[in-house]
Amino acid sequence: MEMEQPTAETYNPNHQKNRSPSTSLGVNSRPIDILELTLNTPKNIEMNSSQLALIQADLVEREINKRFTTDQKKTEIKSMSTSGDENLLKPLCLLGDVPTALPAGCELASVMLQEDPRDALIIRNSLPFTNLSQLPPGSIIGTSSVRRVAQLRRRFPNLAFQDIRGNLQTRFKKLDATDSPYTGIILAVAGLKRIGLTTRITSYLEPPDLYHAVGQGAIGIEIRTPPVMKLNETLEEKILRERAMTVQKLVKSLEDWRTALTCEAERALLRRLEGGCSIPVGVQSSLVDLPTPCPWAPKARLTLIGVVTSVDGLEEVTKEASLDVCGTKDAIHLGTTLADQLFRDGADKILDQLNSVKKSDLNDEQLKESQLNQPENLGIPSRIANLESTSSNFIIAAPADASRTDIGSNQDYIIC
Repeated sequence: MEMEQPTAETYNPNHQKNRSPSTSLGVNSRPIDILELTLNTPKNIEMNSSQLALIQADLVEREINKRFTTDQKKTEIKSMSTSGDENLLKPLCLLGDVPTALPAGCELASVMLQEDPRDALIIRNSLPFTNLSQLPPGSIIGTSSVRRVAQLRRRFPNLAFQDIRGNLQTRFKKLDATDSPYTGIILAVAGLKRIGLTTRITSYLEPPDLYHAVGQGAIGIEIRTPPVMKLNETLEEKILRERAMTVQKLVKSLEDWRTALTCEAERALLRRLEGGCSIPVGVQSSLVDLPTPCPWAPKARLTLIGVVTSVDGLEEVTKEASLDVCGTKDAIHLGTTLADQLFRDGADKILDQLNSVKKSDLNDEQLKESQLNQPENLGIPSRIANLESTSSNFIIAAPADASRTDIGSNQDYIIC
């Protein structure tokens, strides 16, 4: 039975379990007061110039513009060139790359409706194969994901894996080149759908062969948390605070609560495992509505599967947990509980071994350079906290295969 969304009358924003910014009402149940979207409302969207980024920017822009009246100035997209996907100090374009422990002053305010979170195999045009099982031993699969390599190496030990970088168009060119070393590449289905290239999909990769990344297919929006009103607030401080509050309300209206709860559980799992996109952690989530909602938020049964795999594919730990969730805190509890179960079954040993390998692969000079380039040594507590050093209001962290980009100054909306 389809659950009713809570209304403004039944929803209590001061309820202890509902203070997190990540579980908010949809625009249909608590619409934004258009009168509040004044001339102080941010209007600009800045993003990189890749085709996928443009499509994702347009998707967000259309949703934002629905909140404005016809006589109000709407958003404008401003593209910019990217600096490649090697610079780890830039805002990243994977929701899984957004730090699971955000710095003070930043919050993940909204997670939009999730696209297909699965991965896909794309075989080179000139080859007849239709799935990984058909590939000859030694066939090279292109992917830059440690998670994909670890899981697929365990399922298909006869295959070889090689790094491949760039946006979607660049990766397809590398795959289809006459001298290409790749038999196929692995890409996120969400990016392929948004860019209109699903015809290139040879086969879909899903559990138990491949568990997707945390937050894959979802667009998350991180904002500056509005400052608390000061007793002797200046006019400039008041304008900035009200602007931040308007941005927060606008962003919250874009959220899909089902996707938000799912991503909160997945991110809590990753946070407990103390990992990011560079560790081999895969997930699968499902959420089923329950007939009796809580008085203050939707209620559903959330099931989460977590997988931790050694890089060589020889060891793997898989656990599953379910919980009836009423809000963000319940989803976080589910993810944390599942992570503890994974630890008890040996995931800690796999992750410790991975960390040891990473350290041994760095010589003293590389290690020194790596430490110097860490955000905390630049006075920035996390990569996403670059928001605090610019005048940008929020970042949109999109699905896999978008390129990294700089945050422009004096911009209101940032699409990575």
